[in-house]
Amino acid sequence: MSINQEIENKILAVLEQIRPYLLEDGGDLELVELTKDYVARVELKGTCISCNLNSMTFKTGIEESILRAVPEVTRVE
Repeated sequence: MSINQEIENKILAVLEQIRPYLLEDGGDLELVELTKDYVARVELKGTCISCNLNSMTFKTGIEESILRAVPEVTRVE
């Protein structure tokens, strides 16, 4: 398994921990891409797209969780 695949798997594990909370409110998320510079691109889906709190959810939930659990990731978009 390549280092990129290992990092992607770590990110996906974090997203699986977050997903149930988003699903409760009709939302979801997906890892779109891990760039060569280790930027994780995540897409919010469902009701998360139009939610007024989506930027807070992204910053304090998704981004912090990924960066804490996967130190190889340089940024989350």
